[in-house]
Amino acid sequence: MIGGSVFVGRAFAVEGVRRGWEVTVFNRGRSQADPPGVRVLRGDRTDAADLAAMAAAGPYDAVVDVCGYVPREVGKSAAALAGHADAYLFVSTINVYPGYPALPTDESSPRQGGTADAGPEDGDYGWLKDGCEKAVRQAFPGRVVVLQPGLIVGPHDRARRTAAWLRRAALGGPMAVPGTPDRPLRVIDVRDLAAFGLDLLAGAPKDEVEDYMVPGAPDNGNWGDYLDACVAATGNRAELVYVDDRHFVDHGVEPWTELPLWLPPAPQTAAVWTASCAKALAAGLRCRPVTDSVRDTAAWLFAPGGEQEAFEDYKHFTQWTPFLSPDKERAILAAHATEQSRTR
Repeated sequence: MIGGSVFVGRAFAVEGVRRGWEVTVFNRGRSQADPPGVRVLRGDRTDAADLAAMAAAGPYDAVVDVCGYVPREVGKSAAALAGHADAYLFVSTINVYPGYPALPTDESSPRQGGTADAGPEDGDYGWLKDGCEKAVRQAFPGRVVVLQPGLIVGPHDRARRTAAWLRRAALGGPMAVPGTPDRPLRVIDVRDLAAFGLDLLAGAPKDEVEDYMVPGAPDNGNWGDYLDACVAATGNRAELVYVDDRHFVDHGVEPWTELPLWLPPAPQTAAVWTASCAKALAAGLRCRPVTDSVRDTAAWLFAPGGEQEAFEDYKHFTQWTPFLSPDKERAILAAHATEQSRTR
């Protein structure tokens, strides 16, 4: 495991240990404590000596790389391990497809065109991830699994999405939410992502590269299911008030960041919740209901240390205020109430 202590990497490591596999994690030891039961190697993937030491500590049946963002760096990691491991699983992103989220997307859709030798300033997130995939394929030809998730949820998520909605629901009272409860939603639980990836590695590819888009099953829950679960998991103290999207736009609410998971209807995001998961489902991906993901996230979040883990400064989230202010919410609710009274 390159990574192995935070969210996605942690889920892979925990799942591997649960299966009785011997799991080695390679990381700098700065982000979070490593999960129990793993062998720990400290090092930096940008340091040639550290990479050599990691390779020498093998051989490995497989590599799982959850924290590769720069093609040049991923290429060096993969090259160092090429003679010491049988297969390489790389966790990429659905954003390697430039048509997403405006257009319906599957594994045959046009790619970003990233290059394997690119540096950190050579492109945006999706372009660089596409380059990372190419770098892995060059080092492990015919021995690669690539997972391309969309929105990942579940316990230990430090991206402040479900955690933010749960924290708001716990405050109780009228809770302004955009849209309608039947609005589609497509998420994947981090534990289901890890289980699927390790299932694939257990039958590691020998002859061809396998890409799997894993945005989540289309029937594991919608927007209303997700929000109802947030309310239920926090003691039913909040009352959901569905408000037209334009009221949030009119009050300057920043989509996705200030109000997580919300994107007002627009052509450039028309297919955000419709990306295909058909290939992964046919290959054995199993997705739990979104209500279970929310419930388990709440159990982690409100346990001792959970909120600190979820909301402490982490990566680029340092300056991110992950929910609209109480003043904005009151103003939106007031505007909604005024509109409703006029239509009665």
